[in-house]
Amino acid sequence: MSSKPLYRRLRHHVGPALVHGLYRALAATWRISFDECPAFRADLEARRPVILAHWHGDELALIHLVVRYRIATLTSTSRDGELMDEVLRRLGAATARGSSSKGGAAGLRALVQLCRKGGHNVSFAVDGPRGPIYQVKPGVFEFSRLMDAPVYTASVGVSRPWILRRSWNRAVIPKPFSRVHIRIAECLPPVSREQDPRSAELAAQLETALNDGKRIVCDVVGTERP
Repeated sequence: MSSKPLYRRLRHHVGPALVHGLYRALAATWRISFDECPAFRADLEARRPVILAHWHGDELALIHLVVRYRIATLTSTSRDGELMDEVLRRLGAATARGSSSKGGAAGLRALVQLCRKGGHNVSFAVDGPRGPIYQVKPGVFEFSRLMDAPVYTASVGVSRPWILRRSWNRAVIPKPFSRVHIRIAECLPPVSREQDPRSAELAAQLETALNDGKRIVCDVVGTERP
């Protein structure tokens, strides 16, 4: 009997379980504080759908919040995306496989259906899945228009980060016992039918808000931007 099917089963089950366990153990040591704007709290309490926009490099410092914010998100169809999909599900997120860029329409439609049926909110790594870093892609605005949902920025500051400098997004992982400060701020109302999701003006507004948010949270925890 070939060992290949067994290897695939082990990779599918053992890998995500190991990553999930290590991540949960690490996140349990973090000292987390929140600065959530009143409009965001009101939308959550009223169960109105919202979008959390963040830079791709902050993803690993934010995914422990999926239950707190009832998050659904897109995960890529790549091998790495398969691992992330399993880990996110174990953490309590709802996921749809696809992309906000390549083949984006199908991915966004799947995410819309998931949110409408399950009452989830959505997080977007807006410069993903492959960059360029800190440049907003239009998928977040497409989704805002489809769901009639406002866009909030999610910024995270980490006092003692590991920074994966060889990755294109300079991903941040808080070290054990780091201070982690999360800031949720108003940015954009729902994108209307008359607005173009590929608008450079919309992208510039969100980029500015995310960069401002990153500066604020880094000041709070006393560290420099990655």
